[in-house]
Amino acid sequence: MQLKGNWNYPTAIRFGAGRASELPAMCAELGIKHPLLVTDSGLAKLPLIGRLLDYLQSAGLSAAVFSDLRPNPVGRDVDAGVAAYKEGGHDGVIAVGGGSALDVGKAIALMVGQDRPLWDFEDVGDNWTRVNVAGVAPTIAVPTTAGTGSEVGRASLIIDENGHRKVIIFHPAMLPKLVLADPELTCGLPRHLTAATGIDAFVHNLEAFCSPFYHPIAQGVALEGMRLVHDWLEAACDNGNNVEARSHMLTASIMGATAFQKGLGGVHALAHPIGAHFDTHHGLANAILLPYVLVKNRPAIAERITAAARYIGLADASFNGFLSWILQLRAKLGIAHTLTEIGISISQAEMIGIAAKQDPSDGGNPLPLSADDYAAIFRAACEGKLHG
Repeated sequence: MQLKGNWNYPTAIRFGAGRASELPAMCAELGIKHPLLVTDSGLAKLPLIGRLLDYLQSAGLSAAVFSDLRPNPVGRDVDAGVAAYKEGGHDGVIAVGGGSALDVGKAIALMVGQDRPLWDFEDVGDNWTRVNVAGVAPTIAVPTTAGTGSEVGRASLIIDENGHRKVIIFHPAMLPKLVLADPELTCGLPRHLTAATGIDAFVHNLEAFCSPFYHPIAQGVALEGMRLVHDWLEAACDNGNNVEARSHMLTASIMGATAFQKGLGGVHALAHPIGAHFDTHHGLANAILLPYVLVKNRPAIAERITAAARYIGLADASFNGFLSWILQLRAKLGIAHTLTEIGISISQAEMIGIAAKQDPSDGGNPLPLSADDYAAIFRAACEGKLHG
């Protein structure tokens, strides 16, 4: 089977190895002649970005690069990108990279046509109706990791440095018009990042699957997304140039971000403030937190997890079998078992608990949790105590 296709769910996606050369044609499709290529500072130095720029230049397109953004992007990263867009007279955004670059690129495209500050578009109530839709620049998303799925998302996660919190900036028009999903572009990702981003994709699918809301479409997508991670993440980590494994993982990432419109849950509710306060890699935080939140949610999800364990093909198709598989997978991939191992102090438990309860992802958790519950999960994840 050829792992290639043009998909239109939830946006137009050009999927398949070797399709990066189609980038100029995608720009033409959107009427983009002078794009701003938004990426992170690490990627900006790699041959990949040079190759994309060569494709654009060969087609007569003049592009500039903006890469002044942090791994956990903050509001001033977006402000700087908006300034670069306007000063360069650009007419569209090509966002290239992992979740950080994709989120900043989408936020820049949103903000170039607004006269309100970024925080006025936080995903609360009907704030999204404040957006001047006509001012949103067209965006092409080019993922280089298989984790966040931000390329098919309608929001950006940006840190408000004054409030020390990750803020979801949302509008339906933030969904990229086109996605270039070439798994070959993910082959250069180091093993530890492949592992962390891969489990991030798994958590997106899992939390969507366990969310209590009614959305059978997302439910089916999430279940198959989990199976793809089960079948292919280890292979992608063991051989970073395994294009088949990279293809399936990139698909699983897209599926997770498509499914989580059904909701996320406690893993993300905790990971967001942890990232805001400790500058922790989002996928790594999710990977460490996952089993602790699963154990807490067990009374509400045991039956559903058993169904998932059966579908993805575990020999022990039970909650305990599923939990054991996750713990074994993390160990094989070199993921830390505790937050303490990555330098996070248990002394911040109360503060993180309060912030987690205030995070929008809390609303999708299958079991109602209090700030004290979140603080207790955080302590357990610092101490490595999975059962009380």
